[in-house]
Amino acid sequence: MTAASAFSAPVGDLSGWVRAPFTAAGMTYDCFEKGSGPGVVLIPEIPGITPEVLGLAEHLVVAGFTVVVPSPFGQPGKAKSVGYMTRIVLRLCVAAEFRAFATNSSRPITDYFRAVASDLAARTPGRGVGVIGQCFTGGFALAAAIDDSVAASVLSQPAVPFPVGRARQLDAGVSPDEFDRIAARADAGEVCALGLRFSEDSAAPRARFDTIKARLGDAFEIIQLDSSPGNSDGYAATAHSVLTGEVRENPANSAAVARDRVVTFLRERIG
Repeated sequence: MTAASAFSAPVGDLSGWVRAPFTAAGMTYDCFEKGSGPGVVLIPEIPGITPEVLGLAEHLVVAGFTVVVPSPFGQPGKAKSVGYMTRIVLRLCVAAEFRAFATNSSRPITDYFRAVASDLAARTPGRGVGVIGQCFTGGFALAAAIDDSVAASVLSQPAVPFPVGRARQLDAGVSPDEFDRIAARADAGEVCALGLRFSEDSAAPRARFDTIKARLGDAFEIIQLDSSPGNSDGYAATAHSVLTGEVRENPANSAAVARDRVVTFLRERIG
């Protein structure tokens, strides 16, 4: 992993990652695995497994986790660009397995991520596994929590369903049945969730977190980073990627502190 400076986020590459196809729920995608210790499934953000996503993955490996990064879209290791991101967004918007605009809906792709989590939990130590989703996949980490293998869900700037209109802004990104199951597990102390967003990020509306908080209560922790004008870290109003693109380590900014909280949260929940 290449450390972040005052001007760039930490990045990584595919060196040392074991690549293998994984099939579940009628879908097959490559998954990349590295590390030892309790298991964490890291679902990439758009446009895929970028160097910044790998920087986060390497950070988790160094922190003592076995990390699996599925690759359901994009070209692993490829740097993001406007054109690349646009092509991926256009494809995902119409892909039936992702249901980018549907409200109160389950998403077929989450069955796949649950299977990845269950497989990882069966062969790693700890009290279940953690699942991290980001941006387009942020809410998928919550949906994964209906599975008994998932003890910790991290929702970083969850953007699905795309927040067009008030109903989608309030939508938690799961179906009513899924939400009931997650709430029941949370009430029983079986799963906790952590949500992260920037204060001015319209793509991941605060209303979505308020909906989840109303159901999960103390089992849902919210971290909101200040991106308002004149904020102390110099974030633009368009700041979005809490755990990847906006992290700075030298010196550490509030996104780096939030990333540290994610590591601590995972250790608390899965050991």
